[in-house]
Amino acid sequence: MSSSKQLPYETLPVISVGNAFRLLSGITVVDLTTSVAGPYATMLLSDFGAEVIKVERPDGDDARAWGPPFLDEQALWFTAINRNKKSVTIDARTENGRAQLLRLVRSADVVVTNQPGDVQRKLKLDYESLRKEREDLIFVSISGFGLSGARSQLTCYDLIAEGYSGIMDITGEGESPPQKIGAPAADMLAGQDAAMATMAALFDRQRSGKGCKIDVSLVESMTRFLSCRISSYLGSGEIPRRTGGTDSVIAIYQSFETADRPINLGLGSDAIWTRFWQVMGDPHYGTRAEFATNADRRSARGDIVKRIQKILKTKGRKTWLDLFAAARIPAGPINRVDEVAMDKALQDRGLFFSLKDAFGRIVPQVGLGIHIDDAWCVPRSAPPRLGEHTADVLEELKQSV
Repeated sequence: MSSSKQLPYETLPVISVGNAFRLLSGITVVDLTTSVAGPYATMLLSDFGAEVIKVERPDGDDARAWGPPFLDEQALWFTAINRNKKSVTIDARTENGRAQLLRLVRSADVVVTNQPGDVQRKLKLDYESLRKEREDLIFVSISGFGLSGARSQLTCYDLIAEGYSGIMDITGEGESPPQKIGAPAADMLAGQDAAMATMAALFDRQRSGKGCKIDVSLVESMTRFLSCRISSYLGSGEIPRRTGGTDSVIAIYQSFETADRPINLGLGSDAIWTRFWQVMGDPHYGTRAEFATNADRRSARGDIVKRIQKILKTKGRKTWLDLFAAARIPAGPINRVDEVAMDKALQDRGLFFSLKDAFGRIVPQVGLGIHIDDAWCVPRSAPPRLGEHTADVLEELKQSV
């Protein structure tokens, strides 16, 4: 039964497909990946101008079935990370499919895969096999644990990587069990690492004429995210614990209640500390000798937090945020997903929009979030239907032989 209720994406600005950025124009990427990390990596490359040919099994990328929610029969997790791509279905288990895939590899500058190393070798889709097709190929592997080491043959998802990394053990309230981050952080970080390494390798190939093998691990990308926490432990022996985000190295760096809704506060310098107490109506407190340094304030954090909390509860969130903004004190709301998606300031900068393609389809998108020469990235095409470009891409390959 259909509903007449307007969906959130229908309220977003509608833009038609454009040209994306052009920095990687002329670069061809063959994307053999599924799920999140690999597709996110190749989407980032496509946003910067690379042509991405998404090679899918006849039954498609696993993420096409990850729902509900679906929109126009497409999983919204899939459409979030697959714009700007051409979908080609190939059954590489057949002789003809294998030949088609290798022709694509020979035409590519970059190949990205997310199979464990032993599976890559079994399918002969590993670096040593594919570089025989193109010697200067940039081969990018994204896996759970990397291509070498004791765990290299294990399978992995984002959840597993987060558990290995330590992030779950320090996420949540002190008395709560370990918690997963509320987004696929390991996947997104690994995908971003893979895209960054690929662009560096492309730059180096211009100078050296040589390709390379890039090995990205979900566990290592996620673990590196904890660098400040792990470094602090290594140098002090103090093991970080779950505290609900109240144990920052910055003395006052946490959420607080107001008269209506909570806010975040970050008093990261002595100057901000002083200005903060002027806004709070107690400038003397901000100049007390026992709170002169961040280390002093950390020692007295419990008492300071109680004092701040008592004052903040006297006014509502908007009042405080307006006062703090005027005094250049880092503070902000704690938004729900619906609130951030409807944030007019972010929409105006091109972060949230509905993309209209040449066929009239409209798909909600989260933009690149990077501006170059004052412009934001307008996608070239909407996320593809399964096999949408198979005939065109394979015919173009035939003509190029």
